Amino acid sequence: MRIYNGMWRTKLKNRIKSSRFLYGLYFYFGSAAVRLLRLFIVPRNDLVLFVCFGGKKYDDSPRAVYEWMLRDDECSGLHFVWAFEKPSQQDVPGAEKVRIDSFAYYVQALRAGCWVTNSGVERGLSFKPRSTFLLNTWHGTPIKKIGQDALNKKECYEIRSRYKENVMLAQGKYEADIFSRAFGIDRDKYAVVGLPRNDGLSDRSDETYRTCRKKLGLPENKKVILYAPTFREFDRDKHLNITLAPPIDFAKWEASLGGEYLVLFRAHYEVARILNVSGASDFVHDVSDYPRLNDLILASDLLISDYSSIFFDYAIQEKPMLCFAYDYEKYRDTRGMYFDLRTEIPGGIVTTEQELLNALTSLDYSENIAETVRFRDKFIDTYGDASHRTVEIIKSELRKRA
Repeated sequence: MRIYNGMWRTKLKNRIKSSRFLYGLYFYFGSAAVRLLRLFIVPRNDLVLFVCFGGKKYDDSPRAVYEWMLRDDECSGLHFVWAFEKPSQQDVPGAEKVRIDSFAYYVQALRAGCWVTNSGVERGLSFKPRSTFLLNTWHGTPIKKIGQDALNKKECYEIRSRYKENVMLAQGKYEADIFSRAFGIDRDKYAVVGLPRNDGLSDRSDETYRTCRKKLGLPENKKVILYAPTFREFDRDKHLNITLAPPIDFAKWEASLGGEYLVLFRAHYEVARILNVSGASDFVHDVSDYPRLNDLILASDLLISDYSSIFFDYAIQEKPMLCFAYDYEKYRDTRGMYFDLRTEIPGGIVTTEQELLNALTSLDYSENIAETVRFRDKFIDTYGDASHRTVEIIKSELRKRA
């Protein structure tokens, strides 16, 4: 019954997001209802609400910010609330939990003096109180075009819902300039402090590398490939679910690489539920549901991805990266990109599985790492202390609003 209800909610959500008429009804009636509720709510400046990936996870930059706040004595008087799709499945020490989209969720959102999110809090509606401080960490530096820059604007959230961030984080000028234009947020609202989730990636010590490998149960005698393809939102099934079908044969990979490598396979969170890595063995490990991406980055020796922001994060580790863009022309023409992957990504791109395997077997680690450092220094201006700097911003704003 729970699985059926979850599938029904997903289908309904997709229908609303893809229909201007249905979204219009949802937006106007939903926003009016929550704003009416606001008349009966007493705000609490000491309440901080956290939402990560729409309530899917206790992870990413909101988690890094939260855990820093727990260690900060000046935050000891604050009350923390985390919103989740399935609160009972999340372990969050020191915080109250609430089910997202429930009546209690909207009450807490209206009460909170501060919202911290990496995506959104208003659920496609418009009800943010003026007194609430909204800090959006976002969830990655863009390669593919987003927001108003996107070539393929099928979703309807952008029609009426507007970004109301008081502060938005960025790793560098590159993404701050893009986000400001794409989301319509004033450039002076961007704090270039880095992404809190990436603070731990500045640790390149052998001790951390070995600890993470042991935590994941990985053998010491194999190099580890982290393969993290992104989703293709323009490929949907008849139920409007996002699909992904990379042209790969892991048996072929094992035959070519198995003596030296193993693979950690991680799908984007929107498609992890529909991917099935068959024939899982000691060579392929499906880590799509593993809760901490940073552990996978720290434990691996090289990255394979395509159009994901993980390239920017992984570059902080100064490890080799390869781009397997098997549908490059289609993706470029349908989704749009901010730069040419063929010239910017270390090693350029490979477009077939055989080219990828050849690149792996002949990889010059030193040369690729040098290109990775160049890539990082071009796009990332700061990293390593974002959680601390972000919490200082939050404390300053809460003091102003007290």
